[in-house]
Amino acid sequence: MGIAATPALALACELIAQRSTTPDDAGCQALIAERLAPLGFRCETSVDNGVTNLWARLGDAKPLVCLAGHTDVVPTGPLTGWISDPFTPVLRDGYLYGRGAADMKGSLAAFVVAVEGFLAQCPRPVGSIALLITSDEEGPSADGTIRVVERLAKAGTTIDFCIVGEPSSEARLGDTIKNGRRGTLSGTLTVKGVQGHVAYPQLARNPIHAAAPALAELAAMRWDEGNEHFPPTSFQVSNIHAGTGAGNVIPGTLEAMFNFRYSTASTRDSLAARLASVLERHGLDCDIAWTAHGEPFLTPRGRLVELAREAIREVLGIEPGLSCAGGTSDGRFIARICPEIVEIGPVNATIHKLNERVLATDLESLAAIYQSLLRRLLPPAA
Repeated sequence: MGIAATPALALACELIAQRSTTPDDAGCQALIAERLAPLGFRCETSVDNGVTNLWARLGDAKPLVCLAGHTDVVPTGPLTGWISDPFTPVLRDGYLYGRGAADMKGSLAAFVVAVEGFLAQCPRPVGSIALLITSDEEGPSADGTIRVVERLAKAGTTIDFCIVGEPSSEARLGDTIKNGRRGTLSGTLTVKGVQGHVAYPQLARNPIHAAAPALAELAAMRWDEGNEHFPPTSFQVSNIHAGTGAGNVIPGTLEAMFNFRYSTASTRDSLAARLASVLERHGLDCDIAWTAHGEPFLTPRGRLVELAREAIREVLGIEPGLSCAGGTSDGRFIARICPEIVEIGPVNATIHKLNERVLATDLESLAAIYQSLLRRLLPPAA
């Protein structure tokens, strides 16, 4: 394999080699816990409906700084499209290739190395450090971070600052900090018709014909204008199905899956109400099953955002921008018990793609950014 044994790179390779396709952790969290336990972390593993979650904490005092991420990865896609086995880490032309290299086993490795380096320099910090790791971020996200947050909230535990290792960078490491994310609202629309022969349309009712104008109106709607932090809300139909497979049958039902990515300028209730009014105006006989939801969250400019920018300037000498674009992250759950959250991670150009990769030297730089941020948030005891 010929991979140089720099600390973050070596651990990233170990993690990539575990075939942790969501929701299978495949032993990744045990590898992380083995590194944290000798440092004094209390490592608590829980399993919820086949999802593995790790909550590891060092110290009991405030402030509590949490490093959050996930060990699960998306499926590889066709293996013929990979230049090497996606679960065999390979270094090629300065890049580390493998599923999860950027999203987000590289960040997990950088977390661990950063904590080790920070505690070597500051054995008795004022405050506490925690890692919250799940194997259910790329899946339904029903039994991962949300379950840990529920248990922490029940115990009265709050987090002061959270750094999520999602791949936030765009063109180069550190150019973008995510300080918020749009909300997500998904549903399945079932439009009812009457099945029949295509030669006798008067004896049937075609749900495709009935739904098409309504879907076109929904796709063209301007749901809101966004705001200074978020782009306008978007509506997308992601899957549509109707018919029996025969060319001479009018289908009895149409099923359309859709998703809103919404800003703080809208709410779940306002979007659902406006969608329902369009369907009613078009006279559709239909049902809606809401299947997933996550609130938008935002960390305004404040202590964490400014210290994160300082850390990136110190390590990389660049000025990062702030963004709330992109998909969702588990930050939406952590926001329930934490007022300040940022996402700092590798370049996201190849995440979820064939031949996912990360610049190998970026992993050590990322660890240095996390360590610098820990140093700013948790000063040494007097």
